[in-house]
Amino acid sequence: MRLRVEFTTEPFDLDEAPAHAVVAREVVEAAELDAVDVGPFGNTAEGGADRVLTAVEALLRRSLEAGATRISLQVNVVGDGAEGEGER
Repeated sequence: MRLRVEFTTEPFDLDEAPAHAVVAREVVEAAELDAVDVGPFGNTAEGGADRVLTAVEALLRRSLEAGATRISLQVNVVGDGAEGEGER
């Protein structure tokens, strides 16, 4: 199963990326996910279910520790084949 995660962290700062946003970006980039797209108002990434769910857990924990006061998160199934199952 493949999943797509979309997320934003707050509070926003348009002048400079806050620490929690930088940490969130580092988490998804290090997670070996596919199609990672980070931007100032939203971020998306896709990959196998195990990798996405592991990244989501790290994203939540590390972003909150770095000062995020709100994290908006959406996870969607984008594939139903065996691709990505069991990936770590």
